[in-house]
Amino acid sequence: MAESDWDTVTVLRKKGSAAQSKSKQAIITAQRKGEEVETSKKWAAGQNKQHVITKNTAKLDRETEELSHQRVPLEVGKVIQLGRQNKGLTQKDLATKINEKPQIIAEYECGKAIPNNQVMGKIERAIGRILSFITTQ
Repeated sequence: MAESDWDTVTVLRKKGSAAQSKSKQAIITAQRKGEEVETSKKWAAGQNKQHVITKNTAKLDRETEELSHQRVPLEVGKVIQLGRQNKGLTQKDLATKINEKPQIIAEYECGKAIPNNQVMGKIERAIGRILSFITTQ
């Protein structure tokens, strides 16, 4: 951990009372009088660093093959593209028809999308082709 995460807190005590002071002058005065001065360090004092994530999970997914998500095969994208073109629809038209964003259709056609059964079902009904047998292989 970096040393900047630590904050020094000084506690001055007079005859059993637990008075705290953070000013340097009060500390110096207490030390001159011979009073007991206690300092302690608190981790991330005054900062909101309780829930720090060390590594981004998306980055972790890209790094290791074991944690990568299954993507839609390119063959499925070609079937979607052909079915869409046979119906005379653009990506935007198909997306509007199934209540999804045009980027979703583009991702499915490029093979970059993570398969979603609901979206796949909507696309199947819209283009009139079955896609599920292709994704299970």
